[in-house]
Amino acid sequence: MNQSESLAVRMDEVLLNGSWIANTNIKEQLQKISWQQAKRKIGDHNSIAQLIYHINYYIGGILNVLQGGDLEIRDKYSFDMAPIESAEDWQRLKEDYLKNATMIVNAIKTQPFDIWGQPFVKEAYGSYERNLEGLIEHSYYHFGQISLLIKLV
Repeated sequence: MNQSESLAVRMDEVLLNGSWIANTNIKEQLQKISWQQAKRKIGDHNSIAQLIYHINYYIGGILNVLQGGDLEIRDKYSFDMAPIESAEDWQRLKEDYLKNATMIVNAIKTQPFDIWGQPFVKEAYGSYERNLEGLIEHSYYHFGQISLLIKLV
């Protein structure tokens, strides 16, 4: 397995289809959550919906770069989610997440083998590999929060 395939498998593992690390994945857990549960806040913690929006925001930003675009995301906007006020709002957010998650896994698979060591957008951001590994770790981090919130809601 080449590095592109290996990174794609790891990304797919957390976002869509895996069970190796957490014995589940984000997609599987989203199927169990109603829109009322998704928007429920516990204390001052982010809701499940806010965490899905946040993960998806970064997926979309990195996906845009992998597709030849610019890095247009900014940390300060990563939780700027429209309110979830209906089942349809929650369904749209889940569908957008699933679309982007599928697209990033496929985009990673098709990257040339020599891209991973190259600077990601600019030298200060590290390599493509570091950014993809960071996105995987970031997704697992927030998936852990989502898993705890599911138990609490």
